[in-house]
Amino acid sequence: MQQTLFKRTRIATSLSLALSATVLNPVYAEEQNEDIEVIAVKGIRGSLIKSMDLKRSSDGIVDAINAEDIGKFPDSNLAESMQRITGVSIDRQNGEGSRVTVRGFGPDQNLVMLNGRQMPVTTGSRSFDFANIASESVSAVEVQKTSQAKNSTGGMGATINVLTHRPLSSPGLKATFGAKAVEDTSTDKGSVTPEFSGLYSNTFADDKFGISLSASYQKRESGNQQAQVGTGWRSYPGIVDQDWSGNNAEWGGVPKDDNQINRAGEDDIYSVPQTTIYRFEEQQRERINGQLVLQYQPTDSIRATLDYTMMQNDVDQQHQDVSAWFNFVPTQYSTWSDGPVSSPLVYSEVYGDGPADLSMAAGEYGTRDESGSLGFNLDWDVTESLSLNLDYHSSTAERSPNHANGSSANLSTAAFIRTSAATDFTGDIPVLAVGNGNNVMPTDMRVTGSTFSNEVNRSEIDQLQLNGTFETDEMGSIDFGIAMTNVNNRTQQINVQRNDWGGVGQAGDLDPAWFPAETIHDKLDGSKGDFSDYQGPASTEALNTMFFWDFEAVRARAAELYGSTDVGDCGNGFCPSTDYLRPGGTDRYTEEESQSAYIQYNYEGEMFDRPYDIHVGLRYEKTDVESRSAVPEFNSATWIAETEVAYEGTGQQVLLTQKGDYDYYLPNVNFNIEIIDDVMLRAAYGETIGRPDYTSIQGGTSVGALGNRGGGSGDSGNPSLLPLESTNYDLSAEWYYDDVSYVSVGYFRKDVTNFIASNVTNSNVFNIPDPTNGAYVQEAIAAGATTAIQQREWIYATYGATDPNVTINPDNGNIEITGNPGDPDVNFLINSPTNSDRSAVIDGWEIAVQHFFGDTGFGVQANYTKVDSDSTYDNTNLNREGDVSQDVIVGISDTANAILMYENYGFQARLAYNWRDEFLNSTGQDTGANPQYTEAYSQVDFNVSYDIAAVEGLTVFFEGLNITDEKTRVHGRATNQVLNYTQTGARYSLGARYTF
Repeated sequence: MQQTLFKRTRIATSLSLALSATVLNPVYAEEQNEDIEVIAVKGIRGSLIKSMDLKRSSDGIVDAINAEDIGKFPDSNLAESMQRITGVSIDRQNGEGSRVTVRGFGPDQNLVMLNGRQMPVTTGSRSFDFANIASESVSAVEVQKTSQAKNSTGGMGATINVLTHRPLSSPGLKATFGAKAVEDTSTDKGSVTPEFSGLYSNTFADDKFGISLSASYQKRESGNQQAQVGTGWRSYPGIVDQDWSGNNAEWGGVPKDDNQINRAGEDDIYSVPQTTIYRFEEQQRERINGQLVLQYQPTDSIRATLDYTMMQNDVDQQHQDVSAWFNFVPTQYSTWSDGPVSSPLVYSEVYGDGPADLSMAAGEYGTRDESGSLGFNLDWDVTESLSLNLDYHSSTAERSPNHANGSSANLSTAAFIRTSAATDFTGDIPVLAVGNGNNVMPTDMRVTGSTFSNEVNRSEIDQLQLNGTFETDEMGSIDFGIAMTNVNNRTQQINVQRNDWGGVGQAGDLDPAWFPAETIHDKLDGSKGDFSDYQGPASTEALNTMFFWDFEAVRARAAELYGSTDVGDCGNGFCPSTDYLRPGGTDRYTEEESQSAYIQYNYEGEMFDRPYDIHVGLRYEKTDVESRSAVPEFNSATWIAETEVAYEGTGQQVLLTQKGDYDYYLPNVNFNIEIIDDVMLRAAYGETIGRPDYTSIQGGTSVGALGNRGGGSGDSGNPSLLPLESTNYDLSAEWYYDDVSYVSVGYFRKDVTNFIASNVTNSNVFNIPDPTNGAYVQEAIAAGATTAIQQREWIYATYGATDPNVTINPDNGNIEITGNPGDPDVNFLINSPTNSDRSAVIDGWEIAVQHFFGDTGFGVQANYTKVDSDSTYDNTNLNREGDVSQDVIVGISDTANAILMYENYGFQARLAYNWRDEFLNSTGQDTGANPQYTEAYSQVDFNVSYDIAAVEGLTVFFEGLNITDEKTRVHGRATNQVLNYTQTGARYSLGARYTF
């Protein structure tokens, strides 16, 4: 068994004896002494000692978080605990920690394991969603930042191992039960929701048999309020001269005329918004977790563990939104920021050809995430020198619809009253102004388009691992092992979509009582201004009226009145379908088979009378990928409204099977030396890979059923993708100057090659004639029809009586024009991943300190991580044909944490500050290859608890998250190009925990 290198003081040994857990190496018999007094330290201080002990005795650079007591993790969400670790930052979903980024590498490039096992996911990524697992059954989380041959591949940033409770590691009867009431201020429901958790652990027959059972239940009501340019920004070179004559015109471009103030110069680029949206969401979540562990140790040399873990997470969502879609009509009065990336400070349009729509959409839908993992582990000390470990698990995860309306639903209504539209982008929140918008009446509302979707994502993993260690007295030890992992992923999706965006029915079809009016401005707030600062045209006022309408009543009435060629299971177009194999459905399946083998040599010795250890290893990985896909085929395009084009299918599917494979030899070295007492120096070299996410390796080209005058969009996977490759260098110095205090400084560098880039190409896939750019449009332009409305009316007046492809939709009265043979093909922007030959260097510094002030009970933790890269996104590059490819790593940012702690006299308190700098989160928007940046964000949380002296084992606590009510904001190529502004609010909980 490997020995730790640092010198243990008597108190350190006692603390380790008192605090040993599954995450720690056992304290060795030769170090124990009958005269040593064992001091049991628990709570915050005890948790930090355990974490520090692991960090100090590790083979490489490792950080950890340990439970303060059985069933008591520092935070109720694992991701929110992990963000306190140096170099770790998190993504939040609906205000709660979800996925982690480590040292600049995003969630897909960090391998998350549960008890050393790779877990299935249902999101298409490789990242485990920490929102699905409760923290009460977790004993520790290890973050291994340097690679070792014995670690599974995939963790370019880090390998994260979540460890759950094991009864034989903590013998005897132990149990805990907790309950809390949670109030989430992000919701307008005003409800308090419950959470319950419990853990029972006991050992029998002289600690030869153990059982552990844990369970948790959480119900949460939450919400968020958003302002969006949800469909993205379109960017153009300033030299483009669009004069609305149709010559050299790019749809969405802004004409050069006297209406433009400070318009972009020819050497600049400029961007225009596609829409402005206010969106209000509510969410109900019910999460159930459970784990059963059975252990049997008949002799000191054999231990068998059988465990089953289940997770279920039901999420119901509702949303209401109001939006104005910019039609890019010729009369635009806009004020622009200075270049080189010019953005509108105010962007406006006036509709001279008649009023446009003011859209108000809503949705009600739900999903269920279920996962189960059955595992068996056998530890066998074959001899004093040889030990073996066999581990097998079979795990499944599935996300499926859990609502009558499907896994996603959106039904739109609209009032055709909008005479103009303008948006002020000078503040945090875009301020939307709509001509005549505040005069909207319930009787103005008509049903427009809708989409009801069902999607099932299923993942299965079967993994067999055999690991061993052979030890010698003087020559060190050898770790070795083999593993086989089979990952199967299947995604099925079907839409029931009505493209009646021009409206159906008549006034009076819908009961006005279903459309109660509410105000917008009181639901949103920003730091750089408010709605009273609106700087747009004086002819318009900021929109402050919208209807929070009855989704189910309108849906049911629409199903009675309006037909559809696309129908769901209910027999009409206002519900989802579960026939994933019908025309229009998508079915994609991937199988990834990996085999690996490793050998690692470990040696401990002395150098210049100082203890050191070195670990040299080599890992071999071979992976085969097969993808089978069935995606819908399209054959026609119909111009259904001024800006909307619908693509219609043949009823057939394109079937495709694609394969890929790769193999790698991955060497690594870890060297550690205690250069002076209590000071560790570490150096590491390693080569790692980061496999592509599962969505990227799905085959088949799929396009959206709805586009615009600029064309359509779609995506195509690439099963032949190779992993990201990284050569890693680490240096670290750690000074453990007290029993619970240390300071560390580390430098890391990662030379990254084989980037996986998002490649957007223009494609005429399916060769569909484009009615928006065909012969009829050119004739209309020649006849003097300059706008889309005028062109459509001219075409109908000229050809409506003779061409069956030019008709009136009887349901909504809209002109519909289908492309004719000979028209130019529809252009689709197809987004597909590809490997590039570019390389980049990511390097950075990590600084951490942990200190307790003697016996005062006060302590602090603080850390800062600085990450740099020589590969940055160029906002002036439009990613057009001939431009330099932009292969960059997303998620790179600096992070910092500061925690003030107090623990004494049964009282515990923690005040935590977390900060993450701005970072690039994506290189694509709905408009194509345009970037998205998440702005700098900070959050303050606290936790206070008190042990009730009169009832031993009873603790009451009060917690608060995001108590300063911080907001998140995402922008495009410039700060003014807001994409999403979201406010969630603080979350408070009051509860009690009883442990015995």
